[in-house]
Amino acid sequence: MGNEGGAPGSVRLASAAGRWVLAVAVLGEAMVLLEATVVNVALPAIGRDLGAGVAGLQWTLDGYVLTLAALVLPAGSLSDLYGRRRMFILGVAAFVAASALCAAAPTIQLLVAARFVQGVGGALLTPGSLAIIDAVFHPDDRTRAIGAWAGLTAVAGAVGPPLGGYLTDALSWRAVFLINLPLGAFVIVAAFMKLPESRDPTRAGRLDLRGAALATLAIAGLCFALIQASGALTPAVIIAAAVSLTAAGAFVAVERRSSHPMLPLELFRSRQFASATVLALVAYAALGGVIFLFVAFLQISLGYTALQAGSATLPITALLLIGSSPSGAIAQRIGPRIPLTAGAVLTGAGLLLMARIHPGDTYLAGVLPPLVVFGVGLAALITPITATVLASVDARHSGIASAVNNALSRLGQMIAVAALPLAAGLSGAAFENPVKLAAGFPVAMTIAAAASLAAALLAWTTIRDDALSQPAEDTEPAAKTLQPSLQRHCAVAGTPLATSPDPQPCSRPPTAGQP
Repeated sequence: MGNEGGAPGSVRLASAAGRWVLAVAVLGEAMVLLEATVVNVALPAIGRDLGAGVAGLQWTLDGYVLTLAALVLPAGSLSDLYGRRRMFILGVAAFVAASALCAAAPTIQLLVAARFVQGVGGALLTPGSLAIIDAVFHPDDRTRAIGAWAGLTAVAGAVGPPLGGYLTDALSWRAVFLINLPLGAFVIVAAFMKLPESRDPTRAGRLDLRGAALATLAIAGLCFALIQASGALTPAVIIAAAVSLTAAGAFVAVERRSSHPMLPLELFRSRQFASATVLALVAYAALGGVIFLFVAFLQISLGYTALQAGSATLPITALLLIGSSPSGAIAQRIGPRIPLTAGAVLTGAGLLLMARIHPGDTYLAGVLPPLVVFGVGLAALITPITATVLASVDARHSGIASAVNNALSRLGQMIAVAALPLAAGLSGAAFENPVKLAAGFPVAMTIAAAASLAAALLAWTTIRDDALSQPAEDTEPAAKTLQPSLQRHCAVAGTPLATSPDPQPCSRPPTAGQP
């Protein structure tokens, strides 16, 4: 199969090829984000139809997120090693097949198993989606393309609740999975025809299996501990947390010694990369907490129907759609520090306003204003975060950088879903009690607001105004730790290496996104 996407690093956003590349990458990632939220409002119907209890419904949600978060990091390494388009298409195919299994599941056990497989497919396609954008587009268009990608994919996650409510009420809960079949088939065909291949040309021809296994175990153990801790601090929770910490420590040790690590640890010596990934964790935790708790609060405490509760979040969707691309352009012009700081402050302010919503408030007077403030802040945050993460590393590492960004984003959502109800006293039956949920919801929103305001301080003190246009000075020591055979290309943005046996200006390999 040929492709018409053009050479990596040369595609312009305004061209037909650029529009195709953007559309395919967005639609692939949109399926992943949509399935993370569309199922929320269908859970009561799933429980009634399959006779599932609370634990089964919880794993219907969290099994998907767990495998997605645990496998996205090794999948990013596979993307850089074997080709971003190839892994993207493989992930979409697995995702579509698992969606069909979900729709046909006769029992809750089979549904949960199919959701795990869905997470595997999502992990395979997710790093490639953003890495393709970063590698294919011309440098002058890259930030705007990332902005469009971030805004459109965020809309997919935000539109999940209203879409899930409509499909469940009008058709069946099974329809929330069936929508992926025609969408996925289109993405696969279009990807074969329109996307150019790209990879990291300096990677060895094998996967860092020990690193991949340890990273998967560390993230899976953390996710499992967070999920189960919402019920009680059981021996299983303690063991899972201990396994996670042990695996994380072993992962760091293995990656330091590996000649071809899955995750080059020097990436984190870039203050811009490290700070932006933390900001991504906080931003997506806020979004995940709002989508999960807010929709439940509207239904249980304020008496909204599933469709009404899902539709109530549409202002967030609209603001993300309208504001994400302009926020990327602003960040490119003035630097990301001010947009990131302002976005985090507005997100925190919106959460504090949500904490003031009470049963009996009307939608226009009580519910809509907080959603607008929160949505404006989120639109200001998402594109500059993503652009800063990718700008702080060399383009040949865009796959693994995208995977780190996505893994932390998923962990942020997982932490919010697991920890906020626990911190607000909403565990167990309290979550389903209208009075107790009304009392605990403001506490949860206040905690989330504090995290957002802390993120604003982090952005203001650590992100540079020139992060999207200039090499990061604090990455030079990291670059010098690379293997001699790799020293012709920087692992992260930086100046030419004096220790290189054949000094040349540090440049991005042509196949990775720079001319």
